[in-house]
Amino acid sequence: MYFAARSGSGKRILSHSFIKQQGEVQEDSSDDDDVDDDEVFGFISLLNLTERKGTQCAEQIKELILHQCEKSCEQRVVEQLDKLLKDDAKPVGLLLSERFINVPPQIALPMHQQLQKELKEAQRTNKPCGKCHYYLLISKTFTEATKNSKKKEKRNWQKEELMFANAEEEFFYENALLKFSYSVQEESDTCLGGRWSFDDVPMKPWRTVMVVPADGMNAIMDKLKDYLSV
Repeated sequence: MYFAARSGSGKRILSHSFIKQQGEVQEDSSDDDDVDDDEVFGFISLLNLTERKGTQCAEQIKELILHQCEKSCEQRVVEQLDKLLKDDAKPVGLLLSERFINVPPQIALPMHQQLQKELKEAQRTNKPCGKCHYYLLISKTFTEATKNSKKKEKRNWQKEELMFANAEEEFFYENALLKFSYSVQEESDTCLGGRWSFDDVPMKPWRTVMVVPADGMNAIMDKLKDYLSV
């Protein structure tokens, strides 16, 4: 099965896994007739940006990330990110992981486990996705709107100030070689704008970019197992 999308990046996704509805999670058998056995709850995939160097989708992704880094970070961080993205000897893979709203985080564990299994097979068969030295993630994060100021918008948010929409991605943040956040407050989609709230506290939306060494995945997977195992 291939992930279908209209964009060029969708066509170039090389390794992915879908998590579908499992019968044992159904609590009300009376709703069985209304449930699609093939309903997709989330997906995970990895795109080797370095291997796709020169393609429109890969270049646009790198351009966007570098542009946001220039607006949010010191020059040394921009130079570090630029060097990582240009190093053909150490490929960077864009890690995409998403699930529908209200789907519990426990779904993330089998998704990541399956992806790691597929990446090991990709390494064995010398496929592009198996060659990545770094994983690049762009996570949905939030901060309390009352804590924001124009001065703070120009600097990186510390971990304790960030809340992750996908809680498991905090483990990637902890192991990131490089990380920064940029505001998406002005996005036209109200779901991405400043109307989120937790416990009646208004939240400001951000995107948090992380570059995680591939050799740190074992430690991250161990934390995911401890956090998400049921």
